[in-house]
Amino acid sequence: MAKEASFDIVSTVDMQEVDNAFQQAKKEIAQRYDLKDSGAEITLDKAKGQVGIAAPADFVAKQVMDVFGSKLIKRGIALSALSWGEPVAATGGSVRRTGTVVNGIEKETASKISKDIRDTKLKCKVQIDGDKLRVTSASRDTLQEVIAFVKGQDYGQPLQFTNYR
Repeated sequence: MAKEASFDIVSTVDMQEVDNAFQQAKKEIAQRYDLKDSGAEITLDKAKGQVGIAAPADFVAKQVMDVFGSKLIKRGIALSALSWGEPVAATGGSVRRTGTVVNGIEKETASKISKDIRDTKLKCKVQIDGDKLRVTSASRDTLQEVIAFVKGQDYGQPLQFTNYR
């Protein structure tokens, strides 16, 4: 058994599911009694992966965020896949917020994951390959332990394990 087994750690979000959640949230905002005539709006730029919320008050913006978050959860997308910016004051006392869909693992996060895996003293190699990590080992059991370890950690974004060979 000289062949090594491997898998990739990636962070991807299906933008079609985000679009579906956006459409559902937009429909609910238009129909919900407390949000219907409040002037709250939600927008999605699929190309940039950004969600925009415009609301008359920060409280209403948080309600819209909750509606959108519940639709994301129903679609199987973790809330940590969306990072929200700070509220920005707009004209007439209204508030705007922008959320960015997190795709790919940033270099700092990738090096932290790599260091944490190396600190477990398991017999495996971790390589950072752009916005993903490749973990290789001679033992599949070791790879299973690495997956269990990484699932138990919180890196601020959802992680998937692909290409298990």
